[in-house]
Amino acid sequence: MAERRPRPERRPVPEQPQRPGPIGGDLAAEVYGLAQRLRMPSLVARHNSRLVIGAYSAINGLLSIALMSVAAVLTGAPFIFPSLGPTAFLVFYTPMAPPACPRNTICGHAIGAAAGYLSLVVFGLTNAPPALTTSVTWDRVGAAALSLGLTAGVMVWLGVPHPPAGATTLIVSLGILATPWKLGVLMIAVFLLVVQALVINRLAGIEYPIWSPRPPPSPASG
Repeated sequence: MAERRPRPERRPVPEQPQRPGPIGGDLAAEVYGLAQRLRMPSLVARHNSRLVIGAYSAINGLLSIALMSVAAVLTGAPFIFPSLGPTAFLVFYTPMAPPACPRNTICGHAIGAAAGYLSLVVFGLTNAPPALTTSVTWDRVGAAALSLGLTAGVMVWLGVPHPPAGATTLIVSLGILATPWKLGVLMIAVFLLVVQALVINRLAGIEYPIWSPRPPPSPASG
């Protein structure tokens, strides 16, 4: 009588990779990770739904600006500025993309603010009223053009591209935020947003970098 061979051990089925969300990016993965951490199976099952992803984005955007608004009310400082919105979307939509990492986000906005203020100095507009409350002069056109050109060039030269910084430099060169202390507050707001992105992405299981993006894996030799 032939001996019965022992049955091979049943290996655990590997977890299925998550499908990309209906609008791309990592929003679906963030919802999935947070739902798993919070032990919400119904949300895990629906994490890839456009309705759920949209609700998550709305809550994230509301939370981001609400935090800045509270800080602005408590301190009387201008913590809210337009280019913070696209940065908030970028760090949650594609958190692993190099432009969304803390290094690019902070350095990009710092470059934009510095270039914008330098353009005001060059064209003698540091004490001029904002362009939105007066007519746009040729000096203001020159300041806006110079600030955007410097911002784009320096970000490329230093390898820290962050598209929303292009809006930051125009906010400064157009005179909306034109004093050094307001630029300092602007950078504090950027830092607070980066901290929020780090906390939420890490809670979702996404390895959002502490500072710079991870280098791409080297191709296998052989």
